[in-house]
Amino acid sequence: MKRFLLLGILCLGLPMTATPAATAGEAGPSLGLPPVPIPADNLQTPDKIALGDKLFHDKRFSKTGEVSCSTCHDNDKAFTDSPLRFSEGINKLNGTRNAPTVVNAAYFGTQFWDGRSPDLEDQALHPFVNPVEMGLPDHEPILALVREDPEYVEAFGKVFGKHGAEITMVEVTDAIAAFERTIVAGDSPFDRYYYGGDSAALTPSQIRGFDLFANKGRCLSCHVLEQTQGIFTDSRFHNIGVGINDIQSDVPELAHEFLQAEATLSEVDVEVLTDPKTSELGRFAVTRKFDDLGAFKTPTLRNVAATAPYMHDGSIKTLREVVVHYNNGGVTNEGDPVNDFLSGGIKPLNLTESEIDDLVAFMEALTSPQFTELAAKTGTE
Repeated sequence: MKRFLLLGILCLGLPMTATPAATAGEAGPSLGLPPVPIPADNLQTPDKIALGDKLFHDKRFSKTGEVSCSTCHDNDKAFTDSPLRFSEGINKLNGTRNAPTVVNAAYFGTQFWDGRSPDLEDQALHPFVNPVEMGLPDHEPILALVREDPEYVEAFGKVFGKHGAEITMVEVTDAIAAFERTIVAGDSPFDRYYYGGDSAALTPSQIRGFDLFANKGRCLSCHVLEQTQGIFTDSRFHNIGVGINDIQSDVPELAHEFLQAEATLSEVDVEVLTDPKTSELGRFAVTRKFDDLGAFKTPTLRNVAATAPYMHDGSIKTLREVVVHYNNGGVTNEGDPVNDFLSGGIKPLNLTESEIDDLVAFMEALTSPQFTELAAKTGTE
């Protein structure tokens, strides 16, 4: 087994032995993670992070006063709304997408499943005014509140040196993004095994699963692992046969109508969360490129055992079912037709039942200590 695992690591340019997570003076926030990228125009300060935390959890920024950012990205649920398939906004309205975790989102090149926001600052703008999320008609109620509430008046003055009409949504979203960049987690059993040199950190099944992950399962093609760190995503977009398989006959008409509409990104934000069929167009709704039909962003696998259900539409309930989907070559039920736009690397894997178990065990080893109890609970539901 060691010989085959070593071969896979060498072919991928990964180190044969455990190496430090980062070079001296550049240590990441947690074993296995790189330093968090911080934009030059939104530097971190303790006061800004505290303000962002308060904004993130404030339900007054919704039409009903009952929904905040943390409603769908709950601290106690690994910053998701697990076990819900679709996120619930105001008046229990459902969208069309499963809430991705905020944990380690600071490392992602784009935000949302279709990448329609380029960064955390832009992403924070949209849920407030989406009709099935927080439901505000515009951002003015938020600005009125932060300009008048005594605690916010003091905080925005301290952090940004601004008061009254000087405070805009730029300052609001900068603070939220600053808080979100503190939500990072590594130091999983895998990190301790691979980067920390602890040979006892993984079970034999998890070690076999790592071999499958790197070789026969071809998981590393998209869930990238580097020599000194592992975000477990390539930040690219792929059609893996989820969702779009069910609307194949509608795709030509849907794509044509979408191109004719020439929707703005703000309109796309509303459309993909309110119309199930449009949602399945994936990255195409953003780029208008046919190669992106049905393509969604590769999610990180860190803490994946704690964030069921899976995929952009929450349609797959367990990690084992996820592996079976890939093992079938991009269809959840063996024998179902493969969609015409499936990404080229999605092919049957021919994994045995025991190999599927080992691969799941490896993914469970990507759980950070603060989410271990939640992952164990999720696995029994």
